[in-house]
Amino acid sequence: MSSVADPPLLFDFGSPFTTITSGFSRKGRNEVTLIWCKNLQIHLLSVNIMEREEGMFQTIISTISSFMYSKLLVIILIGAGVYFTVRTRFPQVRLFKRACGSVMEKPEDKGAISSFQALMVSTASRVGTGNIVGVSSAICIGGFGSVFWMWVIAIIGSASALIESTLAQIYKKRGEDGSCYGGPAYYIEAALHCRPLAIVFCVAMILTYAFGFNMLASYNLQSTFSVFSFYNAEMSPWIIGGILAVLTGWCLLGGGSRIVKVTSRVVPVMGIAYIGISLLVVIINIQNVPAMFVRIFEEAFDFRAIFGAFSGSAMMQGIRRGLYSNEAGIGSAPNASASANVSHPVKQGLVQMLAVFIDTLLLCTATAMMCMSSGIDPAKELQGAPWVQASLQESLGSFGPVFITVAMVFFAFTTLLGNCFYCDNLLIYIHKKQPGKAFMKGFRLVSALAIFLGAGMEMSLLWDLFDVLMGVMALINIPVILILSEIAFKAVQDYEAQLKKGLNPVFKSADIGLSQKTDFWRNYCNID
Repeated sequence: MSSVADPPLLFDFGSPFTTITSGFSRKGRNEVTLIWCKNLQIHLLSVNIMEREEGMFQTIISTISSFMYSKLLVIILIGAGVYFTVRTRFPQVRLFKRACGSVMEKPEDKGAISSFQALMVSTASRVGTGNIVGVSSAICIGGFGSVFWMWVIAIIGSASALIESTLAQIYKKRGEDGSCYGGPAYYIEAALHCRPLAIVFCVAMILTYAFGFNMLASYNLQSTFSVFSFYNAEMSPWIIGGILAVLTGWCLLGGGSRIVKVTSRVVPVMGIAYIGISLLVVIINIQNVPAMFVRIFEEAFDFRAIFGAFSGSAMMQGIRRGLYSNEAGIGSAPNASASANVSHPVKQGLVQMLAVFIDTLLLCTATAMMCMSSGIDPAKELQGAPWVQASLQESLGSFGPVFITVAMVFFAFTTLLGNCFYCDNLLIYIHKKQPGKAFMKGFRLVSALAIFLGAGMEMSLLWDLFDVLMGVMALINIPVILILSEIAFKAVQDYEAQLKKGLNPVFKSADIGLSQKTDFWRNYCNID
């Protein structure tokens, strides 16, 4: 039976079983060994089957993703954004100053969530690995022209952000403690009277943020360590993912409050530092900037490349990663927008419009400029963190990769926590009450497990999976806000009419002809 035990496949597993069976007779050991050999064969077969199934799953997800972003979402996102922009008469320009002013407006009730605080909540979810890794991946796959299409989707998408956040404010709910909450699920049920669709949206958002987004963020974070000598491609992702999962789970289950407080304070500082470092790199490589802009516009309008290989084109990658970064129109930000205490729904809509600019036109552009001006050409094998780190190392030496890794640790960690807590409101909506402690503990443990698994998964699969899940959210939310857009348009008109009179706009549902009774605004002359 030595021939059975000698093959290399059995070598790693032989000694434990020898120890376990050492007390048996030779016949007993042979029998155990034979059983192990058979089990090993079965195990290997199952691995092969799993590998084939994983490959098939990745192919299916990739195909769905390509279809969604080559046909459906390009038309829907751009079409809806242009429609909202035209109907509201280019609020990105006309009302930009008002948006900046609304950010600093304080709520009437002490202790209520301000516009600025709601902006920080949504920005914390937006600002993270997408601003660094997402931008890098888009350019490495789609070329410099991807940046232009990210700008386009941000500018026209900001109008979608205005509409969805205004609707979230109009249909928000009042909590027992006087706080307010809401989001797409609430305006779907209240205005369209379709709770099943609202539940589908909630499930899609939970899958997107608690799992898809967090798994991708976990992978993106661990990938930044790949430039260091201690990194082992087989073991390091799982070790880093395990540590991240444990810390996140600890914080979610009630511990680690100090970590949460520290990171929430450090992240804004890191964000400012990140922009500063990006500007420094651009200044160092200022001689490359003119050619960089020429290349952006040349590749953006290379329609032969766009329509010849759309899945990897600048347009598709720019739209994908732009949507991933700013989340305009997909229905996530309205959940934070609804929590703000403002006198008029449009005020918070304008604030969320501004948030899209901050995310894409500022932070994403900072990453793009920093990398593209460095002189390091993008390549598919460099997509993600490696290109960013290589660009910084070229300009700043060994400090560059270390800085990006530290920034990613803080950005990713707060994003992971924010995404998980984001889902609490959705679970409350589905259950019609606060879920039990056991259920929430189980949900958060599963969320932490997803973070661990994401660290060691295939990058392309994670990107495609997240794109599909986020696309499902957009395919639900965009048609809904298109249907309800007349209500938002009337609210914008009412807001501007009061401004022209020199008034601080105050919302009264009767003034826009809203006959439906709302929960939060009932004290403002609601028509029953």
